[in-house]
Amino acid sequence: MLFTSLIMMAACFATTNLSAQTGPKKMKECCMMKDGKMMHHKDGKTMPMEKDMTMANGTKCMTNGECIMKNGEKKMMKEGECMDTKGTMDKCEMMQKTSKSD
Repeated sequence: MLFTSLIMMAACFATTNLSAQTGPKKMKECCMMKDGKMMHHKDGKTMPMEKDMTMANGTKCMTNGECIMKNGEKKMMKEGECMDTKGTMDKCEMMQKTSKSD
């Protein structure tokens, strides 16, 4: 009976660990355009972007939503777009999840 209990406990821990690994991803630091305003997401919190950010690849994002890429090209960030600290711009997954729950 003790052996059976140990086997069941091991199965429960394995299932719990698996669900924790496949759960929602924690979003890393980024800047994003939300409701027409630039926001800064860091440590699980999203707040208004108060200062310009320079990303690892040299791209600079300004508080007005303009991004100057490392090659000098200028882009205006659109609603729902994010740029991570590496300088990769994409649609923001967190924004899509937020808009689905509204």
